[in-house]
Amino acid sequence: MDLIFPHHENEIAQSEAATGQTFCRVWMHPAHLIVEGQKMSKSLGNFYTLRDLLEQGFEPMAIRHQLLTAHYRHQLDFTMQSLRESTQALHRLWDFVDRLNSSPAQGTHNQWIADAVDKAYADFESAMDNDLNVPGATGAVFSLMGEVNAALVDGDLDAQNVEEVNGFLDKADSVLGYIAHEKGALDADIEALIAQRESARADRDFGRADEIRDQLMQMGIILEDTPDGTHWRRTD
Repeated sequence: MDLIFPHHENEIAQSEAATGQTFCRVWMHPAHLIVEGQKMSKSLGNFYTLRDLLEQGFEPMAIRHQLLTAHYRHQLDFTMQSLRESTQALHRLWDFVDRLNSSPAQGTHNQWIADAVDKAYADFESAMDNDLNVPGATGAVFSLMGEVNAALVDGDLDAQNVEEVNGFLDKADSVLGYIAHEKGALDADIEALIAQRESARADRDFGRADEIRDQLMQMGIILEDTPDGTHWRRTD
């Protein structure tokens, strides 16, 4: 934003004088990045490199998500807390995608969800067409996630619904670039504990089942019991 005048006017003047061609039709001027309430600068020493953040254990996609939470013409206050919140938001999104594609499709076609997908497409594209409003486009993704999650709880999605939702997520991810992910495998000892808990539940030994659930929680694994089976996800 501090290059709006006269830097770019000078670039236009010299480039068009030298080439006789139009230099640029559109200029985009992002606002400054703020870090913990202060403008990022080398003199203050309040800047991070990607290597710094990765060494602190943050995921690359969480950094990307955080940088996309503000409109490019608005200041973004980049903080460690906001980066942790981006990590949590991404994990919720990834857990949703995993659940969507692991739950058995059943019932009849849910027209409510089909309409919600159509609305998500329209809202996403409208936001992006409005001066690249990425936060607004992201809101369309998370709004659909909320509606589809409710349908997943009720077991009210068929294979066509799942395909429709995945189609939208693929389209959105071609812009956002952080939805696709690999779930990863569990360690053998964690898988064994999950199997033991399932056996304890089958034997109606709910005390032991709760003990294993708490143990897994301490190991960073959350279990969710649903009508179509037990699903796991990692803690944020």
